[in-house]
Amino acid sequence: MLPSENSSPRKTFKKLRNSFHLIKSQVGFHHCKWFLLIILIQVTFILFLAGTSPPRHHHHFQISSKPHKQNKDQLPQSIDHQKQSNDHVQDLQDSKPKKEQQKLQKQLAKAKESHDECESGRVYVYDLPTEFNKDLLNNCHDLDPWSSRCNAVSNGGLGPKATGLESIVPENLRSAWYWTDMYSAEVIYHERMLNYKCRTLDPQNATAFYIPFYAGLAIGKILWFTTAKERDQPSEHMLQWVKDQPYWNRNNGSDHFLMLGRLTWAFRRKTDDDSDWGTSFLRMPLMKHVLRLSIEKNPWDDLEVSVPYPMAFHPQFETEIKQWQDLVRSRNRSSHFCFVGAVRKKIKNDFREVLMNYCKNETGSCKVVDCSVAHCYDGAPAILEAFLDSDFCLQPKGDGFTRRSMFDCMLAGSIPVYFWEGSFKTQYEWHLPLPSEDYSVYMDHNEVRNDTSIVRKVLDKFSKEDVKRMREILIDAMPKYLYARSNQGLGSSNDAFDIAIDEVLRRFKQQREQKQILEKTRNDENSIE
Repeated sequence: MLPSENSSPRKTFKKLRNSFHLIKSQVGFHHCKWFLLIILIQVTFILFLAGTSPPRHHHHFQISSKPHKQNKDQLPQSIDHQKQSNDHVQDLQDSKPKKEQQKLQKQLAKAKESHDECESGRVYVYDLPTEFNKDLLNNCHDLDPWSSRCNAVSNGGLGPKATGLESIVPENLRSAWYWTDMYSAEVIYHERMLNYKCRTLDPQNATAFYIPFYAGLAIGKILWFTTAKERDQPSEHMLQWVKDQPYWNRNNGSDHFLMLGRLTWAFRRKTDDDSDWGTSFLRMPLMKHVLRLSIEKNPWDDLEVSVPYPMAFHPQFETEIKQWQDLVRSRNRSSHFCFVGAVRKKIKNDFREVLMNYCKNETGSCKVVDCSVAHCYDGAPAILEAFLDSDFCLQPKGDGFTRRSMFDCMLAGSIPVYFWEGSFKTQYEWHLPLPSEDYSVYMDHNEVRNDTSIVRKVLDKFSKEDVKRMREILIDAMPKYLYARSNQGLGSSNDAFDIAIDEVLRRFKQQREQKQILEKTRNDENSIE
């Protein structure tokens, strides 16, 4: 038995001596001598252990609020080695060239930006058989029964370079002007979609599926002199191909969309009578859930969205837009209002003729471009100059409620004057600011027909400050109703194409989320039952 840490050899010896006297009183001396010898040996051994044991430091068992100097200055070898290793790694990182680090940071930023830009999802572009798009372009001479359409579909739908603008458009902006056909949007959208920032080549990752069918071009050559059945064949053949695709069947086409380069009314034939105009494409059962973009929508169809007509100005850079905006803003305008168009003699009581005759009598206020006399191809210099010189432009309806001219008018900073509510209500809601009264004027066509002097009386009520304010709204919104000529868009400014596809993706994303919520609710209800 070893002594406790608080005992000393002297005390131990004293206890042993007392024990010896006690034993001696009880037993004889001859019985104790051997016992005494054993005790002496044990004491000697205890004293030896006490003298050779290392000193015990009591502070090892104490918690001090102040660190010991030695503990502060002398770190364990393993910790010191770890610190050296970390320092070495940091040195290696710091030794990388700054250009390499900057390049890495840019790549990370680009990846994050790309992800943020596509937060609503990505688009998968179907690789349709060429008969539905490319072959139509290759056979462009046959797209119209009266004339070639090759110029109209050239340059990715932008058309040939514009000429004759020397006295109107500054030299540094002329490269952005083309003679763009009003019905070329199908080609423009397809070209842009192939290079769209949120396009995916993997249909599994797609939120939306784009069908690049040139429906407007396909029927352009067969709208006349053909039977109803012949007019429906291109659309029927396309739908037969699409319905066999696995991703069509996933949602019955409700996450699919296409672009219609003609007015919606060309695709809504109600009967199979050969005398009934157009095709029945949008009334076909397989089109029941497909979203469509159109240069004029049916206001009563929730699956249609109107997008701007293509115009002549196609900037590549934001600086070109700003330069044109400055020109429009500073333009000295000599006419109060203008009318651009042609009389349609085959139409009884043609409202265009009413406006034309009125404007010709208002020579001091109204500038007229009679397209039955002047050459009024899309974006012609005479049209552009008339709009640039006028505060207001009269916009009767065209083949539908809308017309390309209303966008040419706004592009030149002229304020559109409408005569049918269908020309602006529910149309272009993604691209034009609301309310429309802030930058346009409405007069009922029946009232004007009865008294044409109403036109000037109404327009005279707007002060110069009013006109300037309305024009500024149109100028600010300009990028939203333009189509850029760059496949990459306009940088930080979204053009008409970017806005349209972003909204399509957002709509499909919300549609998918609502479907998931509905399915979850049904599953929860079934589990409760």
